[in-house]
Amino acid sequence: MRTVNAIAATSATDPLVRTTIERRDLGARDVLIEIRYAGICHSDIHTVRSEWGPVAYPLTVGHEIVGRVAEVGPDVTRHAVGERVGVGCMVNSCRECEACRDGQEQYCTGGNTMTYAGVDRDGTVTQGGYSTHVVVDEDFVLRVPEAIPYEAAAPLLCAGITTYSPLRHWKAGPGSKVAVVGLGGLGHMAVKIAAALGAEVTVLSQTLNKKDDGLAFGAEHYYATGDKATFQALQNTFDLIINTVSAPIKMSSYLRLLRLDGVFVTVGAPPQPLEVPAFALINSRRSFAGSNIGGIAETQEMLDFCAERGIAPEVEVIGADAVNEAYERVLASDVRYRFVIDVDTLR
Repeated sequence: MRTVNAIAATSATDPLVRTTIERRDLGARDVLIEIRYAGICHSDIHTVRSEWGPVAYPLTVGHEIVGRVAEVGPDVTRHAVGERVGVGCMVNSCRECEACRDGQEQYCTGGNTMTYAGVDRDGTVTQGGYSTHVVVDEDFVLRVPEAIPYEAAAPLLCAGITTYSPLRHWKAGPGSKVAVVGLGGLGHMAVKIAAALGAEVTVLSQTLNKKDDGLAFGAEHYYATGDKATFQALQNTFDLIINTVSAPIKMSSYLRLLRLDGVFVTVGAPPQPLEVPAFALINSRRSFAGSNIGGIAETQEMLDFCAERGIAPEVEVIGADAVNEAYERVLASDVRYRFVIDVDTLR
């Protein structure tokens, strides 16, 4: 075991604190990563505040991780020391179920191992990327292309793949009309990726405060959902709606914005249930769906796509001591558009 510096939550209500955590010894197929940057995802906040269920404290979160390979086990073939790599939301899976065999480990029916707050193969609780080092099985380590700015690469491992996967699955592209609900960490990536895929993109945000940003990211239209006229003007418009917000919304209003056979996909995960009225679906054979992250192969595809198209998240880099303030700013929607921790400030 090795002891490394980290930031951890000690309860659902207390501020995060500097601490140390243990990382397992390097196994034959393990990769030791020296972490350089770690993104702050809203999921981190939900988790440490026990909003998605009980948590074993102390807990180090963070599943948007980039760094360089510091050491490899003797049987590692996919990665080499010095390589630029990343780790996303999962670090293992059963490898045997239909989903895993199909390259969709995110839907592992045997239960994949999440990067933090999961149960690792040795029975310990996994600890995430707000730390200086992590040990991960080589199959769950991604190559990060040099074309992606180092500090901006981390959010792609969650925000990037969380939006890329449904856009690809529902075939967003030329001729399709895509709406993105919310222009935050997830939403701004959904806009950039959907536009790069060739779709006609509309942002649906509470106000017009971020309109200039949305248009700069590739949206062709931008509407305020705080204006009731928006829902009248856009009825029966979209083939696909990607909902990125983690708060309750009036589903009946949004579903009516879909065309015949349109699909509403939620990737935001509010703690409260979303009420879905049956007739809003039935009347135009609309679908309501959810989407998780992507599998390892699809995540690598996303990274390569972003490198080729010059796509990167908009980030604000912070030091380790600013994490608690950053959490409050995330909750106040006061970030454009993703906080990233400079892990060198933890060393």
